[in-house]
Amino acid sequence: MSLKLFELVGTDPARPFSPFCWRTRMALAHKGLSAESIPWRFTEKQAIAPHGSEKVPVLLDRDKPVVDSWAIANHLEDTYPDRPSLFGGEGGRAMARMLNWWGDLAIVGGIFPLIIADIPKNLAAVDAEYFRRTREARFGKPLEEIMASRDTGVVAFRKSLDVLRFTLKAQPWLGGAQPNYADYIVFGGFQWARLVSPFRLLETDDPVYAWRERLLDAFDGMARTSPGFAV
Repeated sequence: MSLKLFELVGTDPARPFSPFCWRTRMALAHKGLSAESIPWRFTEKQAIAPHGSEKVPVLLDRDKPVVDSWAIANHLEDTYPDRPSLFGGEGGRAMARMLNWWGDLAIVGGIFPLIIADIPKNLAAVDAEYFRRTREARFGKPLEEIMASRDTGVVAFRKSLDVLRFTLKAQPWLGGAQPNYADYIVFGGFQWARLVSPFRLLETDDPVYAWRERLLDAFDGMARTSPGFAV
């Protein structure tokens, strides 16, 4: 078995921080698979262009490229059916597809303006310049201005998590009795924030915080031991 994973990093190659790469990291661990990590940075487009992508994660499975975290999850499920299921059947896969979009829009999209100006602090100069230029063009304002209202913005973000909160009061994991890819979709966003920003997204008495803590400890503490902030 030969698996390689291109992962977004900054100045510390041991600190992969993409929310989408963390979905894949957790999915691989769930399947009991390991992949060689290939550090990749924002301005290294040429490294993954031959694999048909401009973004990570990119998984190479016996040198066959699989692009995008959702496609990778499906590839792992279908290619390694003898290992623990990421979805728990086709119904679970269908529901996870919806949650994958919700994770992109509500979790990653909700967190982004709260931490956006902290991200360049983790990057080398050339990547920080690229990140600032492209994101300021997208939002039409400086990163610091986007993030200026985060102390009030985080209140609205926490309220938006009620759907998670109510679910986690009824069951220990989004996947039910055990975590599955539904949990990893959402967790990826919180791990991303923890790795790049000291800003506290969650109150410690929040059921979502307790759920995140359990996932930090999953798979022998794989996510917790990745360098990050104590938030």
